[in-house]
Amino acid sequence: MVASAAEALRAQAGRRTASFMADAWRGAEVLGIGHHPAPRASLGTAAKVAVDEAFRSLMIALTDLPSASEMRLVKHELAEAGAYFDDRGWLDDAASYHLRPPELTSPTVRPRHSWGTEFEHLQFVSGYEPDADEPGRDRWMSYRKPRTAHAWVMRHRDKPRPWLVCVHGFRMGFPLADFHAFRANWLHHELGLNLVFPVLPMHGERKIGKRSGDGFFSYQFMDTVHAEAQAIWDLRRVIDWIRAQGVEDIGVYGVSLGGYTAALLAGFERDLTCVIAGMPTVCFSTLLQDHAPKRLLGMAERTKLGWDMVSRVLQVISPLAVQPQVPHENRYLYAGAADRVVPREHVLDLWRHWGKPQLQWFEGSHLSFTWESVINDVVYRSLRSSGLLPGRRRPEAVRSQAA
Repeated sequence: MVASAAEALRAQAGRRTASFMADAWRGAEVLGIGHHPAPRASLGTAAKVAVDEAFRSLMIALTDLPSASEMRLVKHELAEAGAYFDDRGWLDDAASYHLRPPELTSPTVRPRHSWGTEFEHLQFVSGYEPDADEPGRDRWMSYRKPRTAHAWVMRHRDKPRPWLVCVHGFRMGFPLADFHAFRANWLHHELGLNLVFPVLPMHGERKIGKRSGDGFFSYQFMDTVHAEAQAIWDLRRVIDWIRAQGVEDIGVYGVSLGGYTAALLAGFERDLTCVIAGMPTVCFSTLLQDHAPKRLLGMAERTKLGWDMVSRVLQVISPLAVQPQVPHENRYLYAGAADRVVPREHVLDLWRHWGKPQLQWFEGSHLSFTWESVINDVVYRSLRSSGLLPGRRRPEAVRSQAA
């Protein structure tokens, strides 16, 4: 049974990869600068796409499926939430759904190391709670681990330095993965930045299931609302902690789910030096429809759970529902031309909502960004042009790795 299921997943990933590459070979239209270029058809691109498709198939296989009765309860909760949000004006003014958290004054900070990397473990009581009568509140408050916030800190002790807040993607949230994905040693040692890696709710040491990220994207859509709202709450507290140290130059860099979160955060923190959103999704509802198992989609249809209802409730945590406070010239986007996880329309929707700032496409897929050398160049240019790296020459390492 297990072997046959694995074979089915491999076959599905293979079919989708072949279909994608066939389209690429026929030649897709190359749009203008800032739009989506056609990926080059090559064996290298095919391998990158195959990695995305394998990941996508695995995520589908690991998705928990509700019963019909559970889906009806979800539908009822969403209807209640929609009415509750509308009554308080949050659907018309999503920013007002998010309260400003208290300053973070006395977190616990202790030394740690992971695979030879020395860092500090920042820990504090989050303090986030949904509104008193908000649908789904009791379930969210029953999760104990998300109540404690965690972050990994890499800082220099010689003199004040700019800080970069690195917001991880789905299924990440532990040091080895976060440091690797963000090229932490390069950012910290080569570029001289102080870094902080907040752990998103339901991830890493805050997970509520067997795997990091379990529950964040599920049929319990109000859990997704509360997880993302708490993520913004916790990030703002971490930024306040940095500012309390007399620091003014703070940037935020997120990838994938972290790109979504960074884009949403940009609607609340006007004093950020820059925001970089890498491969950002912007609509959880359409993303779930793209990647959800057919059985889940069929059950939603049978119970008449409309996706417009889901989108309406998720609007309070949508980056497209808040106006960015970060200056236009300091907003940056990048995405993979062959991404099979985040549809290109998500990136373009945020690009347009942000007033068409700098957008860089790289020749790769969603998961391949971890080994794409050109990402260093994209990130470096963003940090430099925003002023987070004032007066720095472009490092030799970046010149040699640029595509």
